Formats: sequence, C-alpha cells, structure tokens
Amino acid sequence: MLLKYIRAAFCAAALLVSAGISDSDAQTGSSARPRLGTVVIDAGHGGKDAGCVSKDGRTYEKNLTLSIAKLLGQKIKAEYPEVKVYYTRLTDRYLTLNERADIANRNNADLFISVHINSNQSSSPGGFSSHIFGRSSGKDSDLFKGNMDLCRRENSVILLEDDYTTKYQGFDPNDPESFIFFSLMQNAYYEQSLLFAGEVVQALEGGPITRNRGISQDSFYVLWKTAMPAVLLELGFISNSADLKVLTSEKGRSQIADRLFNAFRKFKTKYDNSIDYSTAGLVQGSATAQNKATIAGMSAMDIRYGIQIMAGSREIPASDKSFKGYTPVIVHDGELYKYIICVSASEQDVRSELKSVSKKFPGAFVVKIDDGKVSRR
Repeated sequence: MLLKYIRAAFCAAALLVSAGISDSDAQTGSSARPRLGTVVIDAGHGGKDAGCVSKDGRTYEKNLTLSIAKLLGQKIKAEYPEVKVYYTRLTDRYLTLNERADIANRNNADLFISVHINSNQSSSPGGFSSHIFGRSSGKDSDLFKGNMDLCRRENSVILLEDDYTTKYQGFDPNDPESFIFFSLMQNAYYEQSLLFAGEVVQALEGGPITRNRGISQDSFYVLWKTAMPAVLLELGFISNSADLKVLTSEKGRSQIADRLFNAFRKFKTKYDNSIDYSTAGLVQGSATAQNKATIAGMSAMDIRYGIQIMAGSREIPASDKSFKGYTPVIVHDGELYKYIICVSASEQDVRSELKSVSKKFPGAFVVKIDDGKVSRR
C-alpha cells in the first residue's frame, strides 16, 4: 500500500515537472516560471552513526559533512536571502534515512543535497563524485553494479534502527535482492538531478580534491524517498591521506563549499528559466548504417522512440568517438544535451536493439519522443 501511495505521489510530481510549474503555480493557475526557492542540505550520518572513520581513528565523516553542509548553507543564504535553506541536522545527532527524506518532502524542497565522504580499505583511491538515483536498464543486471560497497555503506544506517525490517518494508542493505524493489519506482526528477550532479563535478574540477570520479546512478534509499531533484555527493576519501589533509583543514572545507555554491548558483540560474522541449531543440546528426532511423522531417505530433545513451551539460559533437560508431540524435533542452540513437516509430524495434546497445552503453534506456518532449519508458 505504501509503495502504491509513493508511486502515485511521484507520478503527480512528474506531471508538474513536465509542465514546468511548481505546486503553488498549480494551485493558483499562475503561468510564472518556476523558481528554486527552497533547498535542503543533508549532512550525512551523525550521532551514533559516525559514518566513515580515518585510519588513525581521529576523524569521523559525520563531523566533516556537518561542517561542509553549514558552510554551503551560509553561502547560499548570503547570496540568495530569498531562498529558504533547511538542514537535516545542525548538531551531532542521529537521523534515520526516512527522517532525512521527510524533512525535504515536508518543506517542499526544490533541491536536496546530501553531503558525504567516501572511504576504501586501500589508501590509494581518492577524489570526489556525484550520485543520482538510478538503476541499470538490463532485466538481470546488478542494480548497483560497480558501487555495491558504497551503496551498502550509505544505506547501512538502516541497521541501526529498531525494527528496521518493518519500517523499510523488509529492505536489508546487506542483501542484494532487497534492491529489487527499487525497480518499482522511477525518479521523476532524473534530468534535473543529473544536471545538478554535472554542475557539481565541473565546479569541483581543479579544486583541493584533485581526482574527478564523475557521476553515477545508484540505489541510495535517501535519494529514492525524496520527491525533488536530489544528489548525494562524495567529496573525498577519508582513507586517502591527501584528501584527508584537505578535509580536516578549515581552508580545504571552505574551498569545497565555495565550489559547491558555484554549482548551486549555475543550477539555480538554469532552474529558474523554463526548459524548452520543442522540436526546435532537436539536432540530427548525419545518418550511419548503425543508426538508419531518423526524425528528420517528422511533424511535431509524430511519436518516435529511441535509446538514450548519455546526457550532460556540455555538447559533444555527434561524430565524437565516445559514441562508438553511432551517430546520435541530440536533444537540447536549453542546457542539458541528451544523446539518442536507434530512433524509430516502432518501440518494439527500438527495444530489440537495447540489448546490443547496452553492451557498449550499460546505462542506456528507451525513451519516447512525443510532440517534441522526451520521456523515459
């Protein structure tokens, strides 16, 4: 019953997002553009949940995340006094994953930022990364392939709660089969989350934490439960001596917060402008034998299907080698570029291509192009 309720809520939210209006606009009938007016900043872990701990046992993730979260919030308020900034915690206190998501949902946040620090048994790995809610497209594929340990660790706070199997519908972060229920939900805010995640990794480039580990889609419970664009950030490795030196210095944390604020500022500017999904935003690359289907000349009312292989805030030429022989249709929403191949009027034909495409692009998925609007299938 709870899953049905949440799914209905997400579907309703998706309709509002696709229409480009906020809840208040829907109630008043206003045609004003949406504005990013509320952000919730989540300092990961806290209280009895220390998070990751440095090898010498002196530094706790929970303290680093709280410091950076406060700095980021202060910078947002200083630049945008009209923006409401909420924190999931301002002290060293324990919060469940449900409570963190509830704070964001209760305050009708436009953006949820969860701040974390990574760790590894080896001291070699280092760097920052952005994570959005997502799942692999293959029916039998591992839903959190490549980040299993990270997903387990960030979700394992559930085990600290009494009767967690009831509260989390039997979800066990140590059991990979428990992640199957994530397939019942799809984040209605995928594109916005991806856009902010991209702004973050670009802003952190060249900063005090040197390695960029990129963006990945992962099954984090706290991202699944938030009904707004949401990103979980891993801002360095507590197990890496170079990263730890930055994270334990006031200057290093301030520099990181400055860069996160720059990402927020760029995202807000884009968020505060309406997104155009009209057919004018479709750019067709040259045809190839592997991508015979084309939307060239189709009318605004035609429906087409395709396979989205990647998206990002920077445009990549259709001839780029990263497309591995395919020439994509490039859908430009004003800021975000989406790359779609195997475009056809037949969804069945497109789905028949998905298996082979997924071998080259594991995160690929089927999309529908209807009246110039692109939606995930």
